[in-house]
Amino acid sequence: MNYSLHPSVGVARLGNSEGQFYLAPDKIGGLPFEADEWGNKIDSPVSNFKDSKGQIRRQGQPFKIIDEDNNELTLTNDNVKAITWTVHIANKKAAWYEFNELQGNLLLGDDNSYHSRGTPLRNAAETNRHSLIIDPGPRTIFGANAKATFDKTGAPNNYPVSFPPPPCQGTEIKSLGDILTDNEGRLIVIGGYGSAGGNEPLESYGGADTWHDDTADGTVYCTITFNDGKELKLSAWIIIGSPDFAPEIVNISNLSDTMFDVAIREQNLCSEMYSNGEFQPSYQANYYRDIEPIVQRISRYQWVSNVQSMSAFVSNIFDFKDNSQENKANRQAYFKYFRRPVDLATVQQTPPFEQTNQQLFEHGAEGHLPLMPMNSGSNSVSNAEDNIVDKFLTLTQTQYFLLSQWASGNFSNEKPPSTTSALDSFGVFQADQGSAGNCVGLPMCPGIEVTWSLQNPVVYAAPYVIKDQSMGHGFPSGLTPSRDECEGGGCQPGDLTKRMACPWQADFFNCTVQNVNFTEPTINKVNEGTEENPHMVPLVPSYYSYWWPPQSPWDVLTNQLDDQSATHLPAGQQVNYARGINSFVQMVENWSALGFIRNQNAQEPNFPFFTETERNHQLFAYKDVPVSDITGNLQDNGTDIPVFYIPEDVKSHLSSGCSKAKALLKGLEEKMSKPITAKPAGRSVPRSGTRTRR
Repeated sequence: MNYSLHPSVGVARLGNSEGQFYLAPDKIGGLPFEADEWGNKIDSPVSNFKDSKGQIRRQGQPFKIIDEDNNELTLTNDNVKAITWTVHIANKKAAWYEFNELQGNLLLGDDNSYHSRGTPLRNAAETNRHSLIIDPGPRTIFGANAKATFDKTGAPNNYPVSFPPPPCQGTEIKSLGDILTDNEGRLIVIGGYGSAGGNEPLESYGGADTWHDDTADGTVYCTITFNDGKELKLSAWIIIGSPDFAPEIVNISNLSDTMFDVAIREQNLCSEMYSNGEFQPSYQANYYRDIEPIVQRISRYQWVSNVQSMSAFVSNIFDFKDNSQENKANRQAYFKYFRRPVDLATVQQTPPFEQTNQQLFEHGAEGHLPLMPMNSGSNSVSNAEDNIVDKFLTLTQTQYFLLSQWASGNFSNEKPPSTTSALDSFGVFQADQGSAGNCVGLPMCPGIEVTWSLQNPVVYAAPYVIKDQSMGHGFPSGLTPSRDECEGGGCQPGDLTKRMACPWQADFFNCTVQNVNFTEPTINKVNEGTEENPHMVPLVPSYYSYWWPPQSPWDVLTNQLDDQSATHLPAGQQVNYARGINSFVQMVENWSALGFIRNQNAQEPNFPFFTETERNHQLFAYKDVPVSDITGNLQDNGTDIPVFYIPEDVKSHLSSGCSKAKALLKGLEEKMSKPITAKPAGRSVPRSGTRTRR
């Protein structure tokens, strides 16, 4: 039997609950699972994402040793003597370059390298670059019910452990998470605690120098020792990202789609679909496997964003699975509204006005219906003079090709047969798809969990498998702060997440919506200030677009079961998801107050009803502000504006509240976060182009 380790790229997530965690979903759009203290899976979906103090439970990622027929190898197998796990995770953000949209993406050409673009380093004044890495070193456990923590102690002798010193602001990072084994020796990797801290005032969505957070990624090694003395060595990768606040809602183009696109076009996964550098028009798509998931994902965006223009694409105005010639005109009319993806290798040679990813409407600015998908692209922020512009989202090239086959009628509408195999029809392990598919794929600016480096085939050893620079030998001498894995040679721990914002919470606040110009394909913003004091604002006309609403919701429905004396709102009202968190400083401090979006009618899959749950309403105060207070015109006093905010004396606010409020206060006091400041910036326009957070 050929055993391998899965998922090949696992996903654990942060949470600030000290003692509680749950297990990652095992399918795209699935709910996480409950588990006991050793990670033994309880076959029921997670009941609550938070503990009694209103703090978010961490997500643990189980790893399994399976063969192609889904036979699992554990300590209970008669021929297994021992299973040993070694995991090495790290955070390299503070040692990497400042994030600047698509700068550094080598798929766009060597002239887009960090060096060619002159992209500055984070913490450029620090000469000891290795000291900027958070690197606890590897941890090894074996047997059942074993545990280790990624803290400052516990690394092998002489390993160069590196942690930032206690910060002046925020929370000290003491750990990147834990590993443990369940009753049968399976590994569970659990994320860190959402800590973030630094010494300088925060400057923007990208954070500031001296800041760190505790997201991470790295290698997972497994050695199985059999009773006959033989050994089998396997490996995988783990990503530790922020919480998934709407786990049942999936990105139209997720990370599994990105990996699948790379596998099809660069790794010869399916030569019948793609060969000799071209998609093959003879290839037959399958409606249920290739098309229906796109339609279903579009349909669920309405629960986390206002996307009325997308509603027609899920309205079943015709039978989407009908492959008859009579239905062809309907399918082609549907398909024509999807932007054609650009080839990153040739995009700089393509005239901007010919790139449909720069177009909002089908016929330029004169169109009537926005093209699909209705999201921002991977750079709707900066201009062509110092970056590559990518205004609006497209599907991956492979998704687009399969949709084109559907439109032309070259598809099967037979449901794929059910199977007990661990592999799908392309030979990809379903566990690998089920893990990566719950992360953001496109757009990547930078994203939520990882970014555009995962579009580059050189970071992979095989489809869905990250290339390990050490080839399974580990990094006994420590990690390198400056090497770029996109130049080849494989990845080190910390490489997949190092391009993300630091801290992630600041970016999470500021990068949910974007005002995107739709008339000038090379310009996103114009300077309304001076050369010495620039004031960059979106070029008008602009269109209100979303980044990745399944991972960072914006418009949600209030829950019918919430105490309305705490919510100050009726049930069923659409409201801003992050209402009351009014700055990126407050997001860094209070990210765990956000709610989770859950399907309240999951027992009827054809009739979903998603609402906000588990929001820490007690943290926030509420006030109706008459418009007349703003305008000075008493005739405006017939209209109020609802304002949510966190009181300046939040401890007094919570201590005088209900039992839930007092529980929240206890949790806040236990965290002992130091006050965070922001660099004075007046009323400058944020990255999104709007301060409106209705």
